[in-house]
Amino acid sequence: MNNKSSVSKTFLSYRKQIIKAISGIVKRDDIEDIVQETFVKTYEAELKQEITYERTYMLKTARNLALNHVSRASETLSEEFSEDITSPKELIQNNIEKQVESKERFLHFCKATDTLSSEVKRVFILKKVYGLSQREIANQLSLSESTVEKHVAKGLHLCAVYLQNLNKNDSDNVINSRAINKLATSIWRSK
Repeated sequence: MNNKSSVSKTFLSYRKQIIKAISGIVKRDDIEDIVQETFVKTYEAELKQEITYERTYMLKTARNLALNHVSRASETLSEEFSEDITSPKELIQNNIEKQVESKERFLHFCKATDTLSSEVKRVFILKKVYGLSQREIANQLSLSESTVEKHVAKGLHLCAVYLQNLNKNDSDNVINSRAINKLATSIWRSK
C-alpha cells in the first residue's frame, strides 16, 4: 500500500512536468495517453522492484514512451507513403495547388483579422501568430488573463464567421467549407 501511495503522490506532484517533458515530442492529442501509460508502467515497475528516484524514472519512462510513439507513427507513415507512390508530375502539380491554397487561406485569414477591433486583433495575433501564452500577453498588454482568453475566443469566433460568410458569398468558391474547418481547427489547436 505504501508503494502505491508513494508512486501516486509522485505522479500527481510531477504530472505537469511530465506533460511538459513530452509536449515537444508528440501531438497534443497523444499526450494524455502517454502520461497515463507512464503512471501504469511506473506502478508496475514499482511492484517488481523498488524505484529510488520515482520522478526521474517517470520522466524517463514518459520520454521513452513518447519517442516510441513517434517512431511507430513514423513507420506507419513510411508504409503508407511507400504504398502511395505518385508520379513526379502529379507531385509537382499537387505541391503547387497546396501552395496556392495555403496562400489563399493565409490571405483570407489576414482579411478576417482585419475585421477585428484593435484590442482583440492585437491579443489574437499575439496568441495565434506569435504563440505567446495568455499570461505573457496579459503581462505585456497589462490585461487580465481572463480578458486575454475572452479576446482570443472572440477573435477566433469572428474570424470563423468571416470565413464562413466569405465562402457563402464567393461565387468562385475560392475557399470551401473543408478549408474553413481546417483553418478554424488549426487556429483553435494552436491555442
